[in-house]
Amino acid sequence: MVVLNIPHTNSERFHSFSYDELFKRDKVSLDLFWLRDESLEGADTLPSPDVLAASIVEDLQTALEQFMAISEDLEGRKV
Repeated sequence: MVVLNIPHTNSERFHSFSYDELFKRDKVSLDLFWLRDESLEGADTLPSPDVLAASIVEDLQTALEQFMAISEDLEGRKV
C-alpha cells in the first residue's frame, strides 16, 4: 500500500480521514474512477489541430479588436 504524506488543512469543505476511520464506515470502497466528460464523446470528430488553432486565433483577434474599441471609447470620455 502506498501512503502519501501530503500536508493538508481541514476546513468546512475538506476533511481528511484515516484509513481506519474509513473502514469503520458501512459500504466503504476505495475503488476510484474518473467521471466521463460527455462533451468529449465526439472527440474523434473534432476538426484538425490547425483548423482549431486558426479558429482560436480568429476569436482572439476579434476579442482584442473589441477590447481596443472599448478602451478607445473610455479614453475619449476622460474629462
